[in-house]
Amino acid sequence: MNKLLITMGVCLSTFSTAYAQSSSQDGNIHDHFKQVIEQKPSHVEVCRNVSMSGDKTGDTLGGAIIGGILGKALTGNDDGAKIGALFGGIVGHNESNKVAGTRRVCKTEIRYKEEVRTIYSHSHIEFWYEGRKYNLKFKK
Repeated sequence: MNKLLITMGVCLSTFSTAYAQSSSQDGNIHDHFKQVIEQKPSHVEVCRNVSMSGDKTGDTLGGAIIGGILGKALTGNDDGAKIGALFGGIVGHNESNKVAGTRRVCKTEIRYKEEVRTIYSHSHIEFWYEGRKYNLKFKK
């Protein structure tokens, strides 16, 4: 076993300066590479046109409720509440500032630019010792 470790050490020190693939009569060293994706963030402003409905129903309903309450309070009967609700709904609709159309909305988003790089992963050596083939994985 000690002979095996000494042989491996000699092989590794002999072949450690090798490039993509080296060979000798004692063994072969193979370098392995992998691709990695590096993401670089950047901030961009994205703008969109957003449709607006211009629906005045909520303002009309709110005006009718307030008008009904005031009509009942002022007259003291249900007929006053009905007339107050009618006029309150008209005023709520007329005073509403909602308009139909489109509006430009912008916001900042993070986008990533990707760069693919090839980097060293590991190496392995194949060699024969006393009639047996050995494979060892290592990093330079």
